[in-house]
Amino acid sequence: MKKLIIVSVIAATTLSCATLSGKKSQSLFNGRDLTGWHVDIPKMDEDPNLESAFIVRDGLLVSLGTPRGHLITDKVYQNYRLEAEYRFAGKPGNCGILAHASTPRALYKMFPKSIEVQMNHQHAGDFWCIVEDITVPDMVTRRGSKEKWGITEGKARRILNLTDGSENPVGDWNTMVIECLGSDIMVWVNGDLVNHGSNCTASQGQIAIQAEGSEVEFRKLELTPIAKLSEK
Repeated sequence: MKKLIIVSVIAATTLSCATLSGKKSQSLFNGRDLTGWHVDIPKMDEDPNLESAFIVRDGLLVSLGTPRGHLITDKVYQNYRLEAEYRFAGKPGNCGILAHASTPRALYKMFPKSIEVQMNHQHAGDFWCIVEDITVPDMVTRRGSKEKWGITEGKARRILNLTDGSENPVGDWNTMVIECLGSDIMVWVNGDLVNHGSNCTASQGQIAIQAEGSEVEFRKLELTPIAKLSEK
């Protein structure tokens, strides 16, 4: 595990600045259908009869991985904790949850403007900047040379996470918690704090799930509103 001291300090800071708002948690997935969500798959523009990459199977929300695109909430959310339970159904690969999603197809005519929380196998918790930006400690170490940073095509948009080995074995369920509070985004994977960014250029938006090559099952997507202690 890397930078355990930093992780401990960040965790303590978070507990001191945020609290549950008192509002009830809500499931973003009802276990039956995709009510509350809409699909954006560019290839469906050319072929409306193309089968969607997002289905409900045996009470699970499934991203089939192809055709590539996104499943996006109809609603906009701000100041929340999202708890997702997921697993790769077969061969592990790529997927992600996007926070603060807004303008569709803003990057590579595919990805909505957002901050992606990576789920790619063995890289869960990395940030990818998608026409939005965020700051973390040790930026040069975790993002590369400053002159290469950026939020659009061809730029250094990936920000490495803080830990290794937080994911469970392939086929087992993982828990990812994404906390968005003001301009901060924090991520836990199976209880490990794996990333913390601040000064995000967005503080609200839709939530999106990717279809990006690999089949991923979700059995829980629960959102709980949170608030700063200073706002109580």
